[in-house]
Amino acid sequence: MRLYLLFLWVCMVRGFTEKSISSAGCGTEKVCFSQPPDCDPAADPSCYFMAVTALPTASGISVELQGRAEGYISFGFSDDQRMGNDDIYICGTDSNGTVQVQHAFSTGRSRPTIVPLGNVSDITASMSDGVIGCSFISRNPISAGGMTEQNSTYFLLYAYGSTTDGLIQFHGTNRFISDSRVDVLNPQIVKRAHHPSASKAHGSLMLIAWMTTSSVGMITARYLKAVGKGKGCSSKDVWFLAHVSLMSFTVIITAIAFILEFAHIKGWAGGVHPVLGCLVMILSLIQPVAAAFRCSPQHEKRFVFNWMHGIMALVIKVLAVAAIFTGLALFDDSPEKWFLQVMGGFVGWEALFFILQESNMWWKRKEDKESADELVSTELILLILFFLGNLAFLLTLLAGIGLS
Repeated sequence: MRLYLLFLWVCMVRGFTEKSISSAGCGTEKVCFSQPPDCDPAADPSCYFMAVTALPTASGISVELQGRAEGYISFGFSDDQRMGNDDIYICGTDSNGTVQVQHAFSTGRSRPTIVPLGNVSDITASMSDGVIGCSFISRNPISAGGMTEQNSTYFLLYAYGSTTDGLIQFHGTNRFISDSRVDVLNPQIVKRAHHPSASKAHGSLMLIAWMTTSSVGMITARYLKAVGKGKGCSSKDVWFLAHVSLMSFTVIITAIAFILEFAHIKGWAGGVHPVLGCLVMILSLIQPVAAAFRCSPQHEKRFVFNWMHGIMALVIKVLAVAAIFTGLALFDDSPEKWFLQVMGGFVGWEALFFILQESNMWWKRKEDKESADELVSTELILLILFFLGNLAFLLTLLAGIGLS
């Protein structure tokens, strides 16, 4: 009977603790940092929330942490807005599925090293319907930047993700950072940092390259060979000059975007996005080099180059679209994930017009309609319609990135 009463008491305490994590007192009694901004974890289970309250005489801090995650939620004190040399607290599941509070320190971008919990007390931790919550009091000195700091201002980092056998896994896009240093002893509501200008430029250039210039260049090469046939420069048809110009521009701005991001990050960020980006960059450089050494159109083996060139272009395009999806996920902090929805709409739009162009080409071949006038009128109309829709999707995403 006593054990049963003790069990009920523990459940009541844990239930009370879960409900007690709320935005009440934010800005007046405690420092609060959340995503979406100003959300209340007591009312919104999708709210990622942390609060820090200074103890009397600045003898320590009281921490509240809550968020929906598959394995862990965490926050860190940092001397900058990048991962590395950060004092971190983790609230996550161990190998038995029990929620535990851990103290850790990060070195570079590798998995943080777990350190002794130290002077941490009044720990409560729980998980309910996928929402992890914990609270505790820490009287540990805060170490950020590789040393114990004497001030109370830090950048706040919040991250969440999955665990495997109690080990936290890479959080990927599941993180947000304060826009400035925060005095944890001064109650306030902390704002989330916007994405760096270099990252915005990187994303914008990649969208222009792989949503617009590459798409128009591929359509031109496959479907508009009759446009200005026999007219051009240096014995090259208009379609060929347009194709080479557009694809060269695509490679150039891809290289600029690639260099820009790596120069900004100064390292490997992890995750699938940089892997896809590197593959796109490498194959994009190989493609024009291979084309420069192609055999003449009259050569008996020319069909081999044509097939290989086309297949390589398709592979690069698929990888680029996958890279865009994973890259947009880094910018898309909205609950609706509208960036990804817009990109999905663009993929459908592009696929529709490739099908229309392919059907039109097949029908004209079947009907043996080789009139240049007919080809020009149909293909150009489809290309113009595609470009207008393409531009609408592109500008929407560019605007979203600019505001993120």
